[in-house]
Amino acid sequence: MNSASISEIKKELQRLDADELNAICLRLAKYKKENKELLSYLLSDVHDEAGYIQSVKQEIDVMFLELDGHNLYIVKKMLRKILRMANRQIKYSGIAQTELELRIYFCEKVNEAGVPLTAGTVLFNLYQQQLKKITTALTKLPEDYQVDYADAIEALQ
Repeated sequence: MNSASISEIKKELQRLDADELNAICLRLAKYKKENKELLSYLLSDVHDEAGYIQSVKQEIDVMFLELDGHNLYIVKKMLRKILRMANRQIKYSGIAQTELELRIYFCEKVNEAGVPLTAGTVLFNLYQQQLKKITTALTKLPEDYQVDYADAIEALQ
């Protein structure tokens, strides 16, 4: 079965009335956790981006608490898990400033946790990749915002 293009889906959605659209959204939310998370963001968090960032940071904090006292293999797996969650939340938002704040926060938490980045190439590369993504997200922002984040980025490198 071939899926329809975005333009075809858009045309079909415009044709529907509010009750049918509501039913489709609820049905989508039933099947995947990501769909439910995205709908939750769009319905409740999109109007309070600062609150959304704070809630994601709190989730990251909780996940980093589980990081203590494990061997390097477990630390790698847990960091990837935290990063997957953060990337998913960044994708929901789609705002460059949110992406920048969450990536900087992740790198700060890695440094605070004392993760040995030089112990293996995987952790070093993971951290360096985040620094590259931070730089890319920084270029999407206006210059006055770039100056605001310059000190935080310098501290990470």
